[in-house]
Amino acid sequence: MKFMLIWRVASDEAWANLGEIDFEQMLETVGRFNEELIEAGVLIAAEGLASAEEGVVVDFSSEPPVVTDGPYGETKELFNGFYLINVPTIQDAIEWAKRTPMTAAGFKTEIRRVTTIDEFPQDNEWIKKERAWREANNQL
Repeated sequence: MKFMLIWRVASDEAWANLGEIDFEQMLETVGRFNEELIEAGVLIAAEGLASAEEGVVVDFSSEPPVVTDGPYGETKELFNGFYLINVPTIQDAIEWAKRTPMTAAGFKTEIRRVTTIDEFPQDNEWIKKERAWREANNQL
């Protein structure tokens, strides 16, 4: 099963402390964790995200949708990066999440199962088109 491990900075204090972390040390710590995931054969993808100040939100609460430049939301709503891993169970995903290097107070890792195309009605024309695209691009 695929799971997404989402890194969250859950407090203003943790967000402020993030800027005090030595960048080279952070790269080494994250790099070692990435290497463990790779060696275990569970890593599918891992990406960091640019600052919320560079982002936008498209809010569909009205017509037409409202586009708001970042920063936006509360600190607890922001996430900074993610891992996509393939492990047999959520318990395995939890064990990997416990080992992530972002472990200071105010940091959280959310775990979400990634649904697969097989969970959708296979007779739906849009699912058939997506499946064909995935097969043609070796994404199944």
